[in-house]
Amino acid sequence: MLRIRPVFLVFAALALGTGGLVGVTATASRAADTTLCQYQVAQVGGGRYTVQNNEWGSSAPECVTTNGRSSFRVASSAISNATDGAPGGYPSIFAGCHWGDCTKGGLAARPLLLAALGAGMVTSSWYTTDPGGSGNAYDVAYDIWVNRTPTTPSAPDGTEVMVWINHHGQVQPAGSVVAADVRIDGYRYDVWYSPGSGTGNTVSYEMASSRTAVTNLDIGALLSDAEQRGYTDPSWYLISVEAGFEIWRGGTGLATRSFSVNLMTNVHGWPSSGHGFRHRPS
Repeated sequence: MLRIRPVFLVFAALALGTGGLVGVTATASRAADTTLCQYQVAQVGGGRYTVQNNEWGSSAPECVTTNGRSSFRVASSAISNATDGAPGGYPSIFAGCHWGDCTKGGLAARPLLLAALGAGMVTSSWYTTDPGGSGNAYDVAYDIWVNRTPTTPSAPDGTEVMVWINHHGQVQPAGSVVAADVRIDGYRYDVWYSPGSGTGNTVSYEMASSRTAVTNLDIGALLSDAEQRGYTDPSWYLISVEAGFEIWRGGTGLATRSFSVNLMTNVHGWPSSGHGFRHRPS
């Protein structure tokens, strides 16, 4: 979907068990939660990931909470955008660099040249909670960013690759279907394409069967397919893997229970699979 992201306000690095941090609430029975509204962000998982609220297309009240692990929940949302236009926001979690805001290690430390990306080198697992409901309209989607250079302080200039694993309401990927029932690494997709979507081209892989979780999704296999279709270039770089919810209406209760981006093989100085960032659903 067309997205022009604003510059993010870095709200706070998550601090557990400390007092006086604005936007943090706690109970005696669990670790402190951080509340993020509008464009606020917080590092989680020891800095390996960042949760971003990213309400970029709406000014309606909307906030997420995170407890410091690789998870977050849409605590409240009054977003109410028309479903034939852009969503109001993309509350999400990412590894890598997003508009110059970078996590620790992994893609942020070593953006991956697409020419060096092979099957199984970069995988991701994501477990979600999908509340449904007649008043809600949203997708449950990865946003994978490819840039022409290893770094950028602003919007990527390569290709935006989305992976829709689920959606609710009358919403659909940007552009039009260019291929149906495409099989990639055990999953079946319809492929959508939208040229020149502000930050570059957008190619979206919409799963034929909706699901609330994926395990070891092969990012390399998807980017290879996009390259074969002429939507990316082997001289470009994978700089960010994001997962979240594009919200047109409602969305309260949507949650990422767990998210990981795993670096499975040594690639130009990358750590081995023993340093992959794995978390079980909370």
